[in-house]
Amino acid sequence: MLTDFLLVALFTVPCLYAQAATPLTLDQALALAKKNNPRLRAAEAMIERAKAGIETARAYTNPTFEFLAGNQSALPIATPGVPGLLQHYSAGQTLEIPAERRSRIHASRLEFLSSEYESAAIHLSVDAQVKRAFYDVLRRKQQVAYARDNLGLVEELRRRVSVEVQVGEKGKLELTRAEAELARARAAVNSAEVELANAQAVLKATIGASANSEFDPQGSLDNRVQLAPLDELRQQVFAVHPALSQAKTETARAETLVSHERAKRVPQPTFYGEYEHQPDISFYRFGVNLPLPLWDRRKGPIAEAQAEVKRAQAITRQRELEILAALERAYDQYQISDQQVQGLQAGSLREAEAAVEAAQNAYKFGERGILEVLDAQRVLQGVRTDLLDAEFARQSALIDLQELGATP
Repeated sequence: MLTDFLLVALFTVPCLYAQAATPLTLDQALALAKKNNPRLRAAEAMIERAKAGIETARAYTNPTFEFLAGNQSALPIATPGVPGLLQHYSAGQTLEIPAERRSRIHASRLEFLSSEYESAAIHLSVDAQVKRAFYDVLRRKQQVAYARDNLGLVEELRRRVSVEVQVGEKGKLELTRAEAELARARAAVNSAEVELANAQAVLKATIGASANSEFDPQGSLDNRVQLAPLDELRQQVFAVHPALSQAKTETARAETLVSHERAKRVPQPTFYGEYEHQPDISFYRFGVNLPLPLWDRRKGPIAEAQAEVKRAQAITRQRELEILAALERAYDQYQISDQQVQGLQAGSLREAEAAVEAAQNAYKFGERGILEVLDAQRVLQGVRTDLLDAEFARQSALIDLQELGATP
């Protein structure tokens, strides 16, 4: 599906915005993903399955009923039986051990709770995926805008140089340099448009939109928040993250299954009754069938359940380490990226813009050559690209923190 989106997008790059694109906000993108994303549908089905498992665990063992009929004939002996119709009726009911039933139902309820936590984690993951795709489109749109702006400046510069060459004020070498830079600027625009098409395709696949639909995401990468201290965020994440809650629930379920296997060592009696009608006599009787746990004391299933408890505990610890590492990584990335954004906005960007303006003015008065103007323009483009990358990295770190539950 994603491949189809990419192919359609790549072949429609030149007319990406030729048709009317529907404005799309982040909330609208999240709503579309909630409606169309197959991972969320699978999570809902998983919860329904776990809920049905509770009903399965609560069900009692069905009784059994047996009916036999036939014909009785007399044998050539001194006291033969009376010939006629034989009828036999019997029924049985297995009685469950209360402890086994309670542990079975409790394990099913814990499985249902675990599936809810897993579904919550999937929702967070899908939301984060949508946000990353959404903000990546915003970044690519801004890159296209910068590339087109640079192309416009280079085209204007090339036009001026062409006029100056025609009147003899400049040599043809200057025109050659301008034309080479113009080709480079056009290639940069094409490359940025391809990246935008790829980002659009990924966003469509994430929100479950059709390949022929066109969206124009509206938003800003300049989102800055004040983070709480790391120790406070660590405690908050450990308290609310659904993956940890799911791991702890799975550990509790494994412990319940140990109790369930132990309870199954107690024999489950089956009570039965039967009635038989013969041509000359009829009788009924009752009995009980009690399996004797002589050879199988369920040591194997109990040991397997105990090993599953150790495995669940290890997974819980591993989840804690992974989430802690992810939290520290996202926290540090946000801080570093935020410092980069602030530094570029306050210093490098303004200096690069001033340098371009000064170089252009100096070129007009013949004080600088075309190389100085082109160099200044390249520096400005590099600073703009660095700023966009830093803003996206900061936004990506913020999305990671939101997925971990560290920020709203």
